[in-house]
Formats: sequence, structure tokens, C-alpha cells
Amino acid sequence: MDNNGKLLEVTGLRTWFPVKSGLFGKTAGHVRAVDGVSLTIAPGETLGLVGESGCGKSTLGRSILRLIEPTDGEVRFEGENILAFGRERMRRFRGKMQIIFQDPYSSLNPRMTAGNIIAEPLGVHGQAKGKELAERVAQLMEQVGLRPEHARRYPHEFSGGQRQRIGIARSVALNPSFIVGDEPVSALDVSVQAQVLNLLVDLKERYGIAYLFISHDLSVVRHISDRVAVMYLGKIVEEAPREELFRRPLHPYTQALLAALPVPDPAKRRTAIMLKGDLPSPINPPSGCYFHTRCPVKEKRCAEIEPSFNEVSPGHKAACLLLER
Repeated sequence: MDNNGKLLEVTGLRTWFPVKSGLFGKTAGHVRAVDGVSLTIAPGETLGLVGESGCGKSTLGRSILRLIEPTDGEVRFEGENILAFGRERMRRFRGKMQIIFQDPYSSLNPRMTAGNIIAEPLGVHGQAKGKELAERVAQLMEQVGLRPEHARRYPHEFSGGQRQRIGIARSVALNPSFIVGDEPVSALDVSVQAQVLNLLVDLKERYGIAYLFISHDLSVVRHISDRVAVMYLGKIVEEAPREELFRRPLHPYTQALLAALPVPDPAKRRTAIMLKGDLPSPINPPSGCYFHTRCPVKEKRCAEIEPSFNEVSPGHKAACLLLER
């Protein structure tokens, strides 16, 4: 861990994908999926990442792990910039950083048994073999709420929630200190979601795992996160401690997201904030503040000046020109 007490420190991360056109495949532009993101995560902390579909959340998570190679920036994990690592050093390092995928169906090899899926990372990294490997797999299955005697079953013989538990067991097999959860409960039934969320919280408390928890469901993020970051069109527009963000959202985009949440009490009403249009294209983002084309409180300068990401109150940051007065 580096000396500022942060497990993960991301600085100015950009992941742009070239757009080809013409007979010779000339680069005509770039999809700015992640466009200058900076964030930190402390040991054992859960940072929730929310935003609309297409805003770059999953690309950010995979770029941090180098499952997608970033275009620019730094990713410091335990004080080391992993973007400078060679292939072999990165392979050895991967045991510390894992991912839980969104789809519990396509993320598991249908030709491998549950036991072999969970055992694979242990074998690749040479951490166990033979009887010791079988015992470790049985232990992992018990920890995630699966029966060890089902290790010989194939993924299609499990329910969706059980499949996701196999994925979770695989992700914690190497005792990582950081896991990216890429919408790990969005494909599950609501009752199963609660079980899997509680499992993730239990694993965090037991092993001190830090999470980057990606979701579009604000109620899920509120349940599991310590801090929340809001992403819009490749940029972080607001970040705050969980309860602070839900109690006092500062950015107009965050306010709109929270206003869309259903209220369980029929006596209480929320004032709806209607956003105009769809998410702009990341190939040709708007000038100035990216959000100004949909913002209900925009000013003329918002189309001309890009806001900086400033700390408005202790631990609460936002990127909005209206907060800079």
C-alpha cells in the first residue's frame, strides 16, 4: 500500500476507441468511453459507481484491471503504476485484483464443472494442487453458500443466483484485496439480489476486500457502498459519502437520477426532474459541460466552459459551474 493510505489511485484515466472509416480504415474519430477519470479507493472500502447505460462505467472498471488497455493516465495499486507493468509481471499481479461479471450465464465456461471453474485461478497461479486444491474448492463453495458435493455439476445445472455465487467464489479464490463488481446483481431476481449483496458484504467484512461496485440501480448502491461516484459520458461529475450524496446531491444530473427513484411511502412525493433527449454520442461530446445539452438549470456559459471537479464540502466533490459562484 502507498503512503497516503489508498489501495487504488486512478489519475486522469482515458480509454478512447478509434472509429475507422473509408476503404483503408482511416481513423475518423474516437469513442471517448472514459475521458479523464480520477478516483481513489481505500483498503476495505466500497466505492459505488452509478450512471446511465453507455456512460462508460464498465469500461472504466475493466480499464483499471487492464482487461481493456487504457489510452492514457495512471492506475496506482498499492503504490505501483500497473499500466507500466509488462505482460508477465501483470499476470503475477492479477491475483490481487479480480472481477465479478454482470452475466452469470456467459461468464462461466459451459464445458467446465463448477469445481474446475473455481479451481482454475488457483491452478494458473500455482497456489494449490491435488487434494489441497480440492479442499480449497470445497471451502470456497461453502463460503459462498454452495454445497461442495455439487462441484461436479456444470453451469447449466445451477440457477442464476447459484451461477453468480460460482463467479464470486472464483473471484475470491486468490484472496484479492480489490474486486470490480460489474453490475453483479442486475441479471438476478430481486430476492436473489439481496442474498448476493449480503454475501458480498460478508466477504468484505471477513477479508477486508475493497470493491468498485458498478450499478445503474441507486437503491443497490446505497445498500452496499461507503462512497458513491456518479458518471456521465465518460467523466465523474459528483462523488461523496453515501448518505451525504443521497441527502444533498449537488450536480443536476445526480439530482435527476435520485428524483427518478421510486418512493415506498405513498404519502411522500418527489418532484420529477425531466432530462431532455438521450445521452450524447461519446464520439462527438458537447462543448463545455458535457451535461449542458440536457441540464434543466444550464446557463449560457455552460456550453463554453468545462467545469472543474472541485471539493464543495469535506469529501463532497462535483463538477458544475453553478457551484463555482
